[in-house]
Amino acid sequence: MKAIGLRSQKEFLISFSLMVSLCFCLLFAGLSFASVPKVVQDGDITSHIEIELWAHKEIPANAIDVATDEGIVTLSGTVDNILAKILAQKIAEATVGVRAVINLINVVPLIPRTDEELERDVKDALLIDPATGSYKIDVNVHNGVVKLTGKVNSWQEKQLCTTVTEGVRGVIDVKNDIEIGQKTERTDFEIEQEVKQRLANDVLVDDALINVSVKNKVVFLTGTVGSLQEKNRAESDAWVSGVNSVDASGLEIEWWDRDDMRRTSLYVSRSDDEIKQAVKDSFIYDPRVHSFNINVNVGYGIVTLSGVVDNLEAKKAAENDAKDTMGVTRIINNLKVRPTVAPTNEELVESVKKAFREDPYIQRYDLNVSAYGGTVYLSGVVHTSWEKNRAGDIADGVLGVVAVVNNIDFEHKWVWKPDWQIKDDVKSQLFWDPFVDENQVNVSVENGIVTLTGVVNTYSERQSAEDNAYEGGAKEVINHLTVTHKNYGSRFYNPYSP
Repeated sequence: MKAIGLRSQKEFLISFSLMVSLCFCLLFAGLSFASVPKVVQDGDITSHIEIELWAHKEIPANAIDVATDEGIVTLSGTVDNILAKILAQKIAEATVGVRAVINLINVVPLIPRTDEELERDVKDALLIDPATGSYKIDVNVHNGVVKLTGKVNSWQEKQLCTTVTEGVRGVIDVKNDIEIGQKTERTDFEIEQEVKQRLANDVLVDDALINVSVKNKVVFLTGTVGSLQEKNRAESDAWVSGVNSVDASGLEIEWWDRDDMRRTSLYVSRSDDEIKQAVKDSFIYDPRVHSFNINVNVGYGIVTLSGVVDNLEAKKAAENDAKDTMGVTRIINNLKVRPTVAPTNEELVESVKKAFREDPYIQRYDLNVSAYGGTVYLSGVVHTSWEKNRAGDIADGVLGVVAVVNNIDFEHKWVWKPDWQIKDDVKSQLFWDPFVDENQVNVSVENGIVTLTGVVNTYSERQSAEDNAYEGGAKEVINHLTVTHKNYGSRFYNPYSP
């Protein structure tokens, strides 16, 4: 009996040990399972991108095909201007779960233009642009493909030349072979510190999850980002003075990072002095702003810009730079626009009309343009709000314009949907936006009017959430989202602090 009891006791201990081991296995398996990132299905990614393309009337969604394989999106089809191709790619890049975009869309203008016409118009566009007008750029065109050569002082100036060229009607593609001339020699250490600072200052990048190293003036970025758009943004930030190239291939895109990790440490409180310095630093790498002496004052996170610039685009660019800076909650733009040469009212009207004629979207409309004392007044009708805004942006970029009053109307077509469907669609838009934490935004709908409440962490996130609401089918949006910064202590990066 004793032997049997001992054996039973031994069997009991063995069984108990096995049960404990099994529990631990299940526990760890559960933890492991819980830590596995959520997976966005390829079919869902494709479906969302196609929905977005249909929602943007400036893009011929019917002519574009979308395919997704393991998060890699391929766009194909045909559009009539290069801006539509670029917009389609940006939509794909801004989609949760997308790891890369292969853009095979062909550009076939409805009205072909000769290479001579394109070369002339691209040269004119670069010359009259307030920033690129001072660059020495050579332009050659072959079968609609524009090749840019010459030398500028920064990567940002080189990119701006591409942007200006892409806005010329008839351009099929741009090959930018412009060289970047380095004015000063810098050590790898100096470059590394500045890249870290720029990443820390950018509200659209989670610098805590990005590692920076520099070797022989080549910047290597590794770590994790929440979206392809954030990866591209980080790569742009890394192009500081003295850099020869940037390698961002080591940045892994994990869409779940945007909520599970970045929201716990990204947005932090900053002192007004830190915000002021960060805004000033952002101006250094903006070709439209860096040549002006802009005064920056900050109180309780509210940035006030003052001083004088000589073109309207510089004023707008300075405001956008401040908006994308960590810690900023509001911008008051008191910058004065005083052109070095003041065109007559008739000259301004003709310059704006010429710019409209060269744009692939606005050239199709007969818009009314008038001017008085440097202020341009626009009226007429276009199809979409995007086209209205584009017309305003084009007028902003004309030399001599100090202000634009955009009275252009567009087709206000609201498609009725039941409130419950609008709410679901708005929540879906919030989910697919890599820069909005849908868990922070409360959505209610009544008679097509969407009300947003809750607390978000940045000015940009608040605006993105409102855009998402309209994209979800809102007739009107009441945005009661509050912008706040979590007090985790200052994370402003000072490379010279002990």
